[in-house]
Amino acid sequence: MNAGADKISINSVAVKNNRLISNMAKMFGSQCVVVAIDTAFINDEWLVFTSGGRVNTGISCVEWAKRAEEHGAGEILLTSIGSDGTRNGFSLGITGEVCHAVNIPVIASGGAGTKEHFRDVFTLTRATGALAASVFHYGDITIRELKDYLKSEKIAIR
Repeated sequence: MNAGADKISINSVAVKNNRLISNMAKMFGSQCVVVAIDTAFINDEWLVFTSGGRVNTGISCVEWAKRAEEHGAGEILLTSIGSDGTRNGFSLGITGEVCHAVNIPVIASGGAGTKEHFRDVFTLTRATGALAASVFHYGDITIRELKDYLKSEKIAIR
């Protein structure tokens, strides 16, 4: 049995070289290429950041998501920098905008703190996934609790 990955996630390098997305999609298939987007709300606009959220590119988040899809991305991992680690909920506005703008799956990231936050991201946006870390690491929510809750809310899960 060969070990391997079924997805490849790229972020800053994709912004600098859009053709990398196309090349990876041709080599591995679009379904394997995840473009991670770090975004923050600056001066009334959601902008893309690179270099671990330190460099403001001035690029519109929604426009970049559309361009990433055009270049062959099969999925978007969208992290709201301002919500990340706050446990105050996902940034539903920008998540909804990106979901509406593209025809590929979008994973919401940044802000999960309660089971209801997961419910909201799945019912108020078209996000197909939600990423969380600290709520699980610190035992605030167990994966079993979250799955049971989402099932009770009639949200399909795997």
